Amino acid sequence: MAKFKLVYKKPAVKSIQQLTPQIKKRLKVKLEFFGSQKDPLIYAKALTKPADAQYRYRVGNYRVLFDIEGNNIVILLVQHRKDVYKK
Repeated sequence: MAKFKLVYKKPAVKSIQQLTPQIKKRLKVKLEFFGSQKDPLIYAKALTKPADAQYRYRVGNYRVLFDIEGNNIVILLVQHRKDVYKK
């Protein structure tokens, strides 16, 4: 089974640190689940338009924007759904 490694960029770490402990725990469990899958893109939605990321995961009201680089899931940003797509 292919195991993907989660790699967090600075903006993602900053945004995660501001979340409540319950949301952090939920994010951690979900991201580890996605990373342990053979194909983590089954659960992802491809982003269209010129977005900063190629894909996103939905975790409750939060969106995790990420790219796939080899066997790494590179987490670019984690934000509430009402803010995540605003520039």
